[in-house]
Amino acid sequence: MKVYSERLDLHASDCPADHGSVGPGSAACRACGCGGPAALAVGDKVMADISRRALLVGAAAAIVSPYLDLHATSAFAAEPKRSDRPLLLTNLRLFDGRGGLRENVSILVEGNRIAGLPGADERVEGAEVIDCGGRLAMPGLIDAHWHTMLCGITELAAMTSDVGYLYLVAGQEAERTLMRGFTSVRDAGGPSFALKQAIDQGIVQGPRIYPSGAMISQTSGHGDFRMRHEVPAGLDDISYGERVGLAAIADGRAQVLKRVREQLMLGASQIKLMAGGGVTSSYDPIDTLQYTEEELRAGVEAAEDWNTYVMVHVYTPRGIKRALRAGVRSIEHGQLADEEAVRMMADEGAWWSLQPFLADVDANIKTGPDAKAKQEEVARGTVRAYEMAKQFDVNTAWGTDILFSPQNLPTQGRQLAKLTPRFYEPLELLATATGRNGELLGLSGPRNPYDGKLGVIEPGALADILVADGDPTESLDFLSDPDANLRIIMKDGRIYKDTRS
Repeated sequence: MKVYSERLDLHASDCPADHGSVGPGSAACRACGCGGPAALAVGDKVMADISRRALLVGAAAAIVSPYLDLHATSAFAAEPKRSDRPLLLTNLRLFDGRGGLRENVSILVEGNRIAGLPGADERVEGAEVIDCGGRLAMPGLIDAHWHTMLCGITELAAMTSDVGYLYLVAGQEAERTLMRGFTSVRDAGGPSFALKQAIDQGIVQGPRIYPSGAMISQTSGHGDFRMRHEVPAGLDDISYGERVGLAAIADGRAQVLKRVREQLMLGASQIKLMAGGGVTSSYDPIDTLQYTEEELRAGVEAAEDWNTYVMVHVYTPRGIKRALRAGVRSIEHGQLADEEAVRMMADEGAWWSLQPFLADVDANIKTGPDAKAKQEEVARGTVRAYEMAKQFDVNTAWGTDILFSPQNLPTQGRQLAKLTPRFYEPLELLATATGRNGELLGLSGPRNPYDGKLGVIEPGALADILVADGDPTESLDFLSDPDANLRIIMKDGRIYKDTRS
Protein backbone atom coordinates (compact mmCIF):
# COMPACT_ATOMS: atom_id res chain seq x y z
CA MET A 1 0.00 0.00 0.00
CA LYS A 2 2.83 2.41 0.83
CA VAL A 3 4.49 1.96 -2.57
CA TYR A 4 1.16 2.31 -4.38
CA SER A 5 0.30 5.52 -2.52
CA GLU A 6 3.73 6.95 -3.36
CA ARG A 7 3.07 6.17 -7.02
CA LEU A 8 -0.25 8.04 -6.76
CA ASP A 9 1.57 11.04 -5.28
CA LEU A 10 4.13 10.99 -8.08
CA HIS A 11 1.37 10.65 -10.63
CA ALA A 12 -0.74 13.43 -9.14
CA SER A 13 2.17 15.85 -9.08
CA ASP A 14 3.07 15.19 -12.71
CA CYS A 15 -0.37 14.80 -14.28
CA PRO A 16 -1.42 17.94 -16.25
CA ALA A 17 -5.11 17.25 -15.63
CA ASP A 18 -6.91 17.55 -12.28
CA HIS A 19 -7.47 13.83 -11.88
CA GLY A 20 -4.40 12.59 -10.05
CA SER A 21 -6.54 11.19 -7.26
CA VAL A 22 -8.31 8.68 -9.51
CA GLY A 23 -5.07 6.74 -9.97
CA PRO A 24 -2.89 5.59 -12.83
CA GLY A 25 -4.67 3.62 -15.49
CA SER A 26 -8.00 5.50 -15.25
CA ALA A 27 -9.80 6.65 -18.38
CA ALA A 28 -8.95 10.27 -17.62
CA CYS A 29 -5.30 9.43 -17.27
CA ARG A 30 -5.25 7.42 -20.46
CA ALA A 31 -6.67 10.44 -22.22
CA CYS A 32 -3.73 12.61 -21.21
CA GLY A 33 -1.18 9.80 -21.57
CA CYS A 34 0.19 10.07 -18.04
CA GLY A 35 -1.15 6.66 -17.09
CA GLY A 36 0.03 4.78 -20.15
CA PRO A 37 2.34 1.73 -20.09
CA ALA A 38 5.48 3.78 -20.60
CA ALA A 39 4.66 6.15 -17.74
CA LEU A 40 3.76 3.27 -15.45
CA ALA A 41 7.03 1.50 -16.30
CA VAL A 42 8.98 4.61 -15.39
CA GLY A 43 7.05 4.88 -12.13
CA ASP A 44 7.75 1.25 -11.28
CA LYS A 45 11.48 1.76 -11.93
CA VAL A 46 11.57 4.88 -9.72
CA MET A 47 9.78 3.11 -6.87
CA ALA A 48 11.99 0.04 -7.18
CA ASP A 49 15.05 2.24 -6.85
CA ILE A 50 13.55 4.03 -3.84
CA SER A 51 12.71 0.70 -2.22
CA ARG A 52 16.22 -0.68 -2.88
CA ARG A 53 17.87 2.39 -1.33
CA ALA A 54 15.51 2.25 1.65
CA LEU A 55 16.42 -1.42 2.13
CA LEU A 56 20.15 -0.62 2.12
CA VAL A 57 19.75 2.24 4.57
CA GLY A 58 17.50 0.12 6.77
CA ALA A 59 20.01 -2.72 6.77
CA ALA A 60 22.81 -0.35 7.68
CA ALA A 61 20.79 1.14 10.51
CA ALA A 62 19.89 -2.34 11.76
CA ILE A 63 23.57 -3.25 11.94
CA VAL A 64 24.46 -0.06 13.80
CA SER A 65 21.48 0.03 16.16
CA PRO A 66 22.71 -2.52 18.74
CA TYR A 67 25.64 -0.19 19.46
CA LEU A 68 23.95 3.17 19.04
CA ASP A 69 21.23 4.81 21.09
CA LEU A 70 20.43 8.24 19.75
CA HIS A 71 18.16 8.86 22.74
CA ALA A 72 20.63 7.87 25.48
CA THR A 73 22.35 11.26 25.62
CA SER A 74 22.00 14.50 23.74
CA ALA A 75 24.67 15.57 21.28
CA PHE A 76 23.21 19.05 21.69
CA ALA A 77 23.68 19.11 25.45
CA ALA A 78 23.47 21.95 27.95
CA GLU A 79 26.29 24.44 28.32
CA PRO A 80 29.22 23.22 30.45
CA LYS A 81 29.89 24.91 33.75
CA ARG A 82 31.93 28.07 33.39
CA SER A 83 33.07 30.66 35.88
CA ASP A 84 33.84 34.35 35.57
CA ARG A 85 36.42 33.91 38.30
CA PRO A 86 39.78 32.11 38.11
CA LEU A 87 39.63 28.45 39.14
CA LEU A 88 42.12 27.08 41.66
CA LEU A 89 42.34 23.28 41.72
CA THR A 90 43.83 22.23 45.06
CA ASN A 91 44.57 19.09 47.11
CA LEU A 92 45.79 17.00 44.18
CA ARG A 93 48.61 14.86 42.83
CA LEU A 94 49.80 16.38 39.56
CA PHE A 95 50.87 14.51 36.46
CA ASP A 96 51.87 17.29 34.11
CA GLY A 97 52.19 15.25 30.89
CA ARG A 98 55.97 15.16 30.99
CA GLY A 99 57.06 12.56 33.55
CA GLY A 100 56.45 11.74 37.19
CA LEU A 101 53.96 12.88 39.81
CA ARG A 102 54.26 16.12 41.78
CA GLU A 103 52.88 16.84 45.24
CA ASN A 104 52.20 20.09 47.06
CA VAL A 105 51.09 21.98 43.99
CA SER A 106 47.83 23.52 42.76
CA ILE A 107 46.57 24.46 39.29
CA LEU A 108 45.36 27.97 38.53
CA VAL A 109 43.06 28.34 35.50
CA GLU A 110 42.13 31.73 34.09
CA GLY A 111 39.80 31.71 31.11
CA ASN A 112 40.85 28.84 28.87
CA ARG A 113 44.51 28.81 29.99
CA ILE A 114 46.57 27.42 32.80
CA ALA A 115 47.84 30.58 34.47
CA GLY A 116 50.21 29.02 36.98
CA LEU A 117 51.08 26.20 39.33
CA PRO A 118 51.10 27.81 42.79
CA GLY A 119 52.21 25.93 45.87
CA ALA A 120 49.62 23.95 47.81
CA ASP A 121 49.57 26.54 50.60
CA GLU A 122 49.23 29.56 48.32
CA ARG A 123 45.88 31.25 47.93
CA VAL A 124 44.71 33.28 44.95
CA GLU A 125 42.46 36.21 45.75
CA GLY A 126 39.09 36.01 44.04
CA ALA A 127 39.57 32.46 42.76
CA GLU A 128 36.94 29.75 43.00
CA VAL A 129 38.56 26.85 44.85
CA ILE A 130 37.99 23.31 43.60
CA ASP A 131 39.12 20.73 46.16
CA CYS A 132 40.20 17.61 44.26
CA GLY A 133 40.21 15.44 47.36
CA GLY A 134 43.76 14.19 46.98
CA ARG A 135 43.02 12.74 43.55
CA LEU A 136 45.14 12.60 40.40
CA ALA A 137 45.06 15.70 38.16
CA MET A 138 46.38 15.18 34.63
CA PRO A 139 46.10 16.60 31.10
CA GLY A 140 43.20 15.57 28.91
CA LEU A 141 43.92 12.45 26.87
CA ILE A 142 44.74 12.67 23.16
CA ASP A 143 43.92 9.99 20.58
CA ALA A 144 46.38 10.54 17.72
CA HIS A 145 44.56 8.30 15.22
CA TRP A 146 40.81 8.74 15.41
CA HIS A 147 38.02 8.71 12.82
CA THR A 148 35.43 11.17 14.11
CA MET A 149 32.92 10.47 11.36
CA LEU A 150 33.56 6.74 10.89
CA CYS A 151 34.01 5.28 14.37
CA GLY A 152 30.33 5.05 15.32
CA ILE A 153 28.96 3.41 12.17
CA THR A 154 29.51 0.30 10.10
CA GLU A 155 31.08 0.44 6.66
CA LEU A 156 27.71 -0.36 5.08
CA ALA A 157 26.15 2.61 6.89
CA ALA A 158 29.00 4.88 5.80
CA MET A 159 28.49 3.96 2.15
CA THR A 160 24.67 4.07 2.08
CA SER A 161 23.30 6.46 4.72
CA ASP A 162 22.40 10.08 4.20
CA VAL A 163 25.32 12.28 5.20
CA GLY A 164 23.05 14.06 7.67
CA TYR A 165 22.60 10.80 9.55
CA LEU A 166 26.37 10.32 9.66
CA TYR A 167 26.77 13.73 11.26
CA LEU A 168 24.09 13.06 13.88
CA VAL A 169 25.76 9.81 14.89
CA ALA A 170 29.18 11.46 14.92
CA GLY A 171 27.87 14.37 17.00
CA GLN A 172 26.59 12.04 19.68
CA GLU A 173 29.79 10.02 19.66
CA ALA A 174 31.86 13.20 19.97
CA GLU A 175 30.19 13.94 23.29
CA ARG A 176 30.83 10.39 24.48
CA THR A 177 34.46 10.66 23.41
CA LEU A 178 34.87 13.75 25.57
CA MET A 179 33.18 11.98 28.48
CA ARG A 180 35.79 9.23 28.21
CA GLY A 181 38.43 11.87 28.94
CA PHE A 182 39.68 12.44 25.39
CA THR A 183 39.80 16.19 25.03
CA SER A 184 41.66 16.17 21.68
CA VAL A 185 41.79 13.85 18.67
CA ARG A 186 43.79 13.87 15.47
CA ASP A 187 41.27 12.87 12.84
CA ALA A 188 42.87 10.45 10.37
CA GLY A 189 40.34 10.82 7.58
CA GLY A 190 36.72 11.75 7.00
CA PRO A 191 34.48 14.81 6.56
CA SER A 192 34.92 16.17 10.09
CA PHE A 193 35.17 19.88 9.25
CA ALA A 194 31.55 20.80 10.02
CA LEU A 195 31.48 18.81 13.26
CA LYS A 196 34.72 20.45 14.37
CA GLN A 197 33.17 23.86 13.72
CA ALA A 198 30.05 22.94 15.70
CA ILE A 199 32.15 21.73 18.65
CA ASP A 200 34.37 24.82 18.60
CA GLN A 201 31.27 27.04 18.58
CA GLY A 202 29.69 25.16 21.49
CA ILE A 203 26.77 23.81 19.46
CA VAL A 204 27.85 20.22 20.12
CA GLN A 205 30.04 18.90 22.90
CA GLY A 206 33.14 16.98 21.93
CA PRO A 207 36.94 16.94 21.77
CA ARG A 208 39.16 19.32 19.87
CA ILE A 209 39.52 17.95 16.34
CA TYR A 210 42.64 18.16 14.19
CA PRO A 211 41.06 17.34 10.81
CA SER A 212 42.81 15.67 7.87
CA GLY A 213 39.79 15.83 5.60
CA ALA A 214 39.31 13.18 2.94
CA MET A 215 41.77 10.29 2.85
CA ILE A 216 43.69 10.70 -0.41
CA SER A 217 44.15 7.42 -2.24
CA GLN A 218 45.24 6.11 -5.59
CA THR A 219 42.80 4.08 -7.67
CA SER A 220 42.58 0.62 -6.02
CA GLY A 221 44.20 2.02 -2.88
CA HIS A 222 43.15 1.77 0.74
CA GLY A 223 40.82 4.75 0.36
CA ASP A 224 39.08 3.52 -2.79
CA PHE A 225 35.68 2.56 -1.34
CA ARG A 226 33.91 2.06 -4.66
CA MET A 227 31.84 -1.04 -5.32
CA ARG A 228 32.94 -3.39 -8.08
CA HIS A 229 30.06 -2.29 -10.30
CA GLU A 230 31.40 1.30 -10.19
CA VAL A 231 34.58 0.27 -12.03
CA PRO A 232 35.66 1.51 -14.52
CA ALA A 233 34.95 5.09 -13.65
CA GLY A 234 34.03 7.59 -16.32
CA LEU A 235 35.83 10.89 -16.65
CA ASP A 236 33.23 12.72 -14.57
CA ASP A 237 32.27 9.89 -12.19
CA ILE A 238 32.56 10.70 -8.49
CA SER A 239 31.66 7.96 -6.04
CA TYR A 240 29.46 8.49 -3.00
CA GLY A 241 32.45 8.27 -0.65
CA GLU A 242 34.18 11.04 -2.58
CA ARG A 243 31.08 13.24 -2.72
CA VAL A 244 30.64 13.25 1.05
CA GLY A 245 34.36 13.67 1.77
CA LEU A 246 35.32 10.24 3.09
CA ALA A 247 38.07 9.84 0.51
CA ALA A 248 39.51 11.47 -2.59
CA ILE A 249 40.92 9.35 -5.41
CA ALA A 250 43.91 10.90 -7.13
CA ASP A 251 46.34 9.39 -9.66
CA GLY A 252 49.47 11.17 -10.83
CA ARG A 253 51.26 14.22 -9.54
CA ALA A 254 48.76 16.78 -10.82
CA GLN A 255 45.74 15.07 -9.25
CA VAL A 256 47.52 14.55 -5.93
CA LEU A 257 48.42 18.25 -5.81
CA LYS A 258 44.82 19.18 -6.55
CA ARG A 259 43.24 16.90 -3.94
CA VAL A 260 45.73 17.89 -1.22
CA ARG A 261 45.14 21.57 -1.92
CA GLU A 262 41.37 21.02 -1.73
CA GLN A 263 41.65 19.58 1.77
CA LEU A 264 43.91 22.44 2.84
CA MET A 265 41.35 24.87 1.46
CA LEU A 266 38.65 23.21 3.58
CA GLY A 267 40.75 23.57 6.72
CA ALA A 268 42.88 20.42 7.09
CA SER A 269 45.48 20.75 9.84
CA GLN A 270 47.50 17.94 8.25
CA ILE A 271 47.08 15.67 5.22
CA LYS A 272 46.41 11.92 5.11
CA LEU A 273 47.73 9.87 2.15
CA MET A 274 47.34 6.12 1.63
CA ALA A 275 50.77 4.61 0.89
CA GLY A 276 50.03 0.90 1.22
CA GLY A 277 47.46 -1.87 1.52
CA GLY A 278 45.19 -2.41 4.48
CA VAL A 279 43.51 -4.92 6.75
CA THR A 280 39.90 -3.74 6.76
CA SER A 281 39.70 -3.03 3.02
CA SER A 282 38.57 -5.57 0.45
CA TYR A 283 40.61 -4.91 -2.67
CA ASP A 284 44.13 -3.86 -1.68
CA PRO A 285 46.40 -6.61 -0.33
CA ILE A 286 48.43 -5.54 2.68
CA ASP A 287 51.76 -6.10 0.91
CA THR A 288 51.02 -3.64 -1.89
CA LEU A 289 52.84 -0.35 -2.38
CA GLN A 290 50.58 2.60 -3.14
CA TYR A 291 51.63 5.86 -4.70
CA THR A 292 54.97 6.33 -6.35
CA GLU A 293 57.61 8.34 -4.58
CA GLU A 294 56.94 11.21 -6.98
CA GLU A 295 53.23 11.20 -6.12
CA LEU A 296 53.94 11.09 -2.38
CA ARG A 297 56.43 13.92 -2.74
CA ALA A 298 53.81 15.99 -4.54
CA GLY A 299 51.51 15.66 -1.54
CA VAL A 300 54.33 16.51 0.86
CA GLU A 301 55.30 19.58 -1.15
CA ALA A 302 51.73 20.86 -1.23
CA ALA A 303 51.43 20.40 2.54
CA GLU A 304 54.81 21.98 3.22
CA ASP A 305 53.82 24.98 1.11
CA TRP A 306 51.08 25.45 3.72
CA ASN A 307 53.56 24.88 6.56
CA THR A 308 52.09 21.57 7.66
CA TYR A 309 52.83 17.87 7.12
CA VAL A 310 51.67 14.55 5.68
CA MET A 311 50.71 11.40 7.56
CA VAL A 312 50.49 8.10 5.66
CA HIS A 313 48.68 4.82 6.13
CA VAL A 314 51.27 2.09 5.51
CA TYR A 315 52.36 -1.24 6.99
CA THR A 316 55.32 -2.62 5.06
CA PRO A 317 59.04 -1.77 5.22
CA ARG A 318 59.19 -0.79 1.54
CA GLY A 319 56.19 1.50 1.89
CA ILE A 320 57.58 3.12 5.04
CA LYS A 321 60.96 3.81 3.45
CA ARG A 322 59.39 5.19 0.28
CA ALA A 323 57.21 7.54 2.34
CA LEU A 324 60.15 8.75 4.42
CA ARG A 325 62.23 9.43 1.31
CA ALA A 326 59.34 11.55 0.04
CA GLY A 327 59.38 13.65 3.21
CA VAL A 328 56.43 12.18 5.13
CA ARG A 329 56.54 13.13 8.84
CA SER A 330 54.15 10.61 10.44
CA ILE A 331 53.90 6.87 9.77
CA GLU A 332 50.47 5.54 10.69
CA HIS A 333 50.49 1.82 11.67
CA GLY A 334 53.74 0.45 10.21
CA GLN A 335 53.41 -2.79 12.20
CA LEU A 336 55.31 -4.81 9.60
CA ALA A 337 58.39 -2.57 9.71
CA ASP A 338 61.84 -4.13 9.66
CA GLU A 339 64.87 -2.82 11.55
CA GLU A 340 66.11 -0.77 8.61
CA ALA A 341 62.78 1.04 8.32
CA VAL A 342 62.67 1.72 12.06
CA ARG A 343 66.22 3.08 12.07
CA MET A 344 65.27 5.32 9.16
CA MET A 345 62.28 6.69 11.12
CA ALA A 346 64.58 7.44 14.05
CA ASP A 347 67.22 9.08 11.86
CA GLU A 348 64.67 11.25 10.06
CA GLY A 349 62.99 12.30 13.30
CA ALA A 350 59.67 11.05 11.94
CA TRP A 351 56.77 10.03 14.17
CA TRP A 352 55.54 6.45 14.46
CA SER A 353 51.83 6.51 15.25
CA LEU A 354 51.17 3.01 16.60
CA GLN A 355 47.86 1.41 17.52
CA PRO A 356 47.34 -1.66 19.76
CA PHE A 357 46.34 -4.03 16.93
CA LEU A 358 46.63 -7.26 18.92
CA ALA A 359 43.82 -9.34 17.31
CA ASP A 360 41.89 -9.31 20.59
CA VAL A 361 38.37 -8.27 21.57
CA ASP A 362 39.20 -4.63 20.75
CA ALA A 363 40.02 -5.35 17.10
CA ASN A 364 38.03 -3.69 14.32
CA ILE A 365 35.53 -5.93 12.56
CA LYS A 366 37.12 -7.61 9.54
CA THR A 367 35.37 -8.98 6.48
CA GLY A 368 36.53 -11.13 3.58
CA PRO A 369 38.18 -14.55 3.36
CA ASP A 370 41.72 -13.29 4.01
CA ALA A 371 40.80 -10.84 6.77
CA LYS A 372 41.71 -13.10 9.69
CA ALA A 373 45.13 -13.93 8.22
CA LYS A 374 45.90 -10.23 7.68
CA GLN A 375 44.76 -9.40 11.19
CA GLU A 376 46.98 -12.07 12.73
CA GLU A 377 49.97 -10.95 10.66
CA VAL A 378 49.56 -7.38 11.88
CA ALA A 379 49.08 -8.54 15.48
CA ARG A 380 52.41 -10.36 15.41
CA GLY A 381 54.02 -7.28 13.90
CA THR A 382 52.48 -5.02 16.57
CA VAL A 383 54.42 -6.74 19.34
CA ARG A 384 57.67 -6.39 17.43
CA ALA A 385 56.86 -2.78 16.49
CA TYR A 386 56.48 -1.63 20.10
CA GLU A 387 59.74 -3.36 20.99
CA MET A 388 61.68 -1.72 18.14
CA ALA A 389 60.13 1.71 18.73
CA LYS A 390 61.58 1.69 22.24
CA GLN A 391 64.85 0.06 21.22
CA PHE A 392 65.64 2.73 18.60
CA ASP A 393 64.04 5.63 20.46
CA VAL A 394 61.55 6.58 17.72
CA ASN A 395 59.11 9.42 18.34
CA THR A 396 56.09 7.28 19.20
CA ALA A 397 52.45 8.34 19.33
CA TRP A 398 49.43 6.38 20.50
CA GLY A 399 45.97 6.10 18.94
CA THR A 400 43.16 3.59 18.56
CA ASP A 401 41.97 3.75 14.92
CA ILE A 402 38.49 2.51 15.85
CA LEU A 403 36.93 2.25 12.41
CA PHE A 404 33.48 0.98 11.38
CA SER A 405 33.33 -0.84 14.75
CA PRO A 406 30.89 0.99 17.04
CA GLN A 407 30.95 -1.85 19.56
CA ASN A 408 34.57 -0.93 20.38
CA LEU A 409 33.96 2.69 21.29
CA PRO A 410 33.51 2.14 25.06
CA THR A 411 36.96 0.48 25.14
CA GLN A 412 38.89 3.56 23.98
CA GLY A 413 40.56 4.08 27.37
CA ARG A 414 41.16 0.37 27.85
CA GLN A 415 43.05 0.24 24.58
CA LEU A 416 45.57 2.56 26.19
CA ALA A 417 45.63 0.88 29.60
CA LYS A 418 46.24 -2.63 28.23
CA LEU A 419 49.67 -1.66 26.88
CA THR A 420 51.06 -1.60 30.41
CA PRO A 421 53.05 -3.34 31.76
CA ARG A 422 53.61 -5.44 28.62
CA PHE A 423 55.15 -2.64 26.58
CA TYR A 424 55.37 0.45 28.81
CA GLU A 425 55.57 1.51 32.41
CA PRO A 426 52.32 3.27 33.35
CA LEU A 427 53.71 6.80 33.71
CA GLU A 428 55.69 6.43 30.49
CA LEU A 429 52.57 5.38 28.61
CA LEU A 430 50.49 8.17 30.13
CA ALA A 431 53.10 10.67 28.95
CA THR A 432 52.75 9.24 25.42
CA ALA A 433 48.95 9.72 25.38
CA THR A 434 49.25 13.28 26.71
CA GLY A 435 52.46 15.28 26.31
CA ARG A 436 53.99 13.25 23.48
CA ASN A 437 50.79 13.17 21.45
CA GLY A 438 50.51 16.91 22.07
CA GLU A 439 53.91 17.38 20.44
CA LEU A 440 52.67 15.49 17.39
CA LEU A 441 49.63 17.76 17.14
CA GLY A 442 52.01 20.71 17.17
CA LEU A 443 53.59 19.57 13.88
CA SER A 444 50.73 21.31 12.09
CA GLY A 445 52.46 24.63 12.82
CA PRO A 446 50.47 27.63 11.56
CA ARG A 447 47.66 25.26 10.51
CA ASN A 448 47.14 24.32 14.15
CA PRO A 449 43.50 25.26 14.81
CA TYR A 450 44.12 25.83 18.54
CA ASP A 451 46.55 28.47 19.78
CA GLY A 452 48.30 26.83 22.71
CA LYS A 453 50.02 23.69 23.98
CA LEU A 454 47.98 20.54 24.55
CA GLY A 455 48.76 17.42 26.54
CA VAL A 456 50.59 19.25 29.32
CA ILE A 457 49.73 21.14 32.50
CA GLU A 458 52.03 24.12 32.59
CA PRO A 459 51.65 27.91 32.50
CA GLY A 460 50.29 29.06 29.14
CA ALA A 461 48.93 25.67 28.08
CA LEU A 462 45.28 25.27 27.18
CA ALA A 463 43.23 24.20 30.20
CA ASP A 464 42.26 20.62 29.33
CA ILE A 465 42.37 18.80 32.67
CA LEU A 466 41.11 15.52 34.13
CA VAL A 467 40.74 14.73 37.82
CA ALA A 468 40.57 10.99 38.42
CA ASP A 469 40.45 8.24 41.00
CA GLY A 470 43.56 6.26 40.11
CA ASP A 471 47.25 5.76 40.72
CA PRO A 472 49.25 5.92 37.46
CA THR A 473 52.37 4.66 39.19
CA GLU A 474 50.61 1.28 39.49
CA SER A 475 48.47 1.00 36.34
CA LEU A 476 46.20 2.91 33.98
CA ASP A 477 43.24 0.59 34.50
CA PHE A 478 41.23 3.48 35.94
CA LEU A 479 40.90 4.82 32.37
CA SER A 480 38.98 1.68 31.39
CA ASP A 481 35.98 2.87 33.43
CA PRO A 482 35.74 6.63 32.83
CA ASP A 483 32.15 6.87 34.10
CA ALA A 484 33.24 5.80 37.57
CA ASN A 485 36.80 7.10 37.76
CA LEU A 486 36.91 10.42 35.90
CA ARG A 487 35.57 12.89 38.46
CA ILE A 488 36.25 16.16 36.65
CA ILE A 489 36.52 16.67 32.90
CA MET A 490 37.61 20.16 31.90
CA LYS A 491 38.19 21.32 28.34
CA ASP A 492 39.18 24.85 27.40
CA GLY A 493 38.70 25.95 31.00
CA ARG A 494 35.08 24.75 31.09
CA ILE A 495 33.90 21.94 33.34
CA TYR A 496 31.88 19.32 31.46
CA LYS A 497 31.70 16.84 34.32
CA ASP A 498 32.10 17.11 38.10
CA THR A 499 31.15 14.13 40.24
CA ARG A 500 33.44 14.66 43.22
CA SER A 501 30.51 14.42 45.61
